[in-house]
Amino acid sequence: MRLLVVIIFILNGFYSYSQNQKIASIKRGQLLYEDLCLRCHMPNGKGVQGVFPPLANSDYLNDITATIRIIKYGGIKEDLVVNGVTYNGYMESQGLSDDEIADVANYVLNSWGNSSKLVMDEKEVSKIKSND
Repeated sequence: MRLLVVIIFILNGFYSYSQNQKIASIKRGQLLYEDLCLRCHMPNGKGVQGVFPPLANSDYLNDITATIRIIKYGGIKEDLVVNGVTYNGYMESQGLSDDEIADVANYVLNSWGNSSKLVMDEKEVSKIKSND
């Protein structure tokens, strides 16, 4: 019985630590979003239809690898379809580090109606390479 209590205590502590890390990442990501992303994707994450794709309730975010690749490397060389609308603009790389990209991704994945159990970190972002 003691072992079970100890295991539950450890798992609860790990979960709390993970949640605290996620919350801190989201807060840092919000600051980066407000500094770099807001002017195109808007404060509400809805973008401008046909010009700047929405991040709010965006089906594109389901492909986290593609999402990270766009943030990390910038540029879209082909049409991008988000929520049934085609976009063919160009997004410059913002020059963010892998940990900053993870923070922005965590913010976007958990804002404006988006909800994700996924927590991106620098290690996961570093694995994602350019398509070029």
